[in-house]
Amino acid sequence: MARPRLDRRALLAGIGVVTLAGCASGPEPPGSRTTDADQAGERPVSGAPERITYGDDPSQWVDLHTPDGDSRGLVVVVHGGFWKAQYGAEYGAPLAEDLVQRGWTAANVEYRRVGNGGGFPETLDDVHAAIGAVAADVDGPVITLGHSAGGHLATWAGARGRFDRWSGGPALTHVVSQAGVLDLGAAVADGLGTDAARAFLGDAGESSYDEVDPLTQVPLDVPMWAVHAADDDIVPFSQASTYVDAATAAGAEATLVEVTGGHFGVIEPGSDAWAACVEVLDSLG
Repeated sequence: MARPRLDRRALLAGIGVVTLAGCASGPEPPGSRTTDADQAGERPVSGAPERITYGDDPSQWVDLHTPDGDSRGLVVVVHGGFWKAQYGAEYGAPLAEDLVQRGWTAANVEYRRVGNGGGFPETLDDVHAAIGAVAADVDGPVITLGHSAGGHLATWAGARGRFDRWSGGPALTHVVSQAGVLDLGAAVADGLGTDAARAFLGDAGESSYDEVDPLTQVPLDVPMWAVHAADDDIVPFSQASTYVDAATAAGAEATLVEVTGGHFGVIEPGSDAWAACVEVLDSLG
């Protein structure tokens, strides 16, 4: 059965999201690996995602999509939703499904969010652990691809090894931000997502910026692309342009890719904005 099309604009305007059926069930033991076919008592089929848990919480899991034949590398897909619990990994699933058809191994990450045990630093702990669960033995590029708040997390992951709390995990080779929140200070000042950034930071506030704000972490040690629509009315285009200007001034390899399609075109397979993301990935593996 075809996956129903999600009305992302309506959902983020305030209509509730029903979480994936897999999230509603109790978590598998940490480190366990199952496929959708396994859960249904069926023989696994080629292309069925493998569910990997990396903690005890129901939101600590990754769906790993593996292509037939040789893989071009790993793309870690980090969904957005302003770090809020009502928005989950269903946003990343269509991207992972598209990427595996293009020869990539794609890991669609779920993590704790504000309202279900997440926020600073727990959400960051989860992204770090999820990357560790899928990227340890990858032969080829290891790329984070994140949308909106996921763009923040994907870019943060490129610098996470600088901090003792998140050191020792697999390093990334590239970062792709899709309409990402890359200037957390501006996001707080502008009240983006009904003060979502402030809620994400919680009691830590501005004192945590060095550990969590991509803009304070330039230059990254790996190449980074910020794919962002000038007509984005949810996360301003200035979030990308400000970051790329600062990163390049600091000597980083950072590229601004301007697209159209508003905030959601970059996560809609078949759109021109998604095609721009694919073109970036095609240049990497």
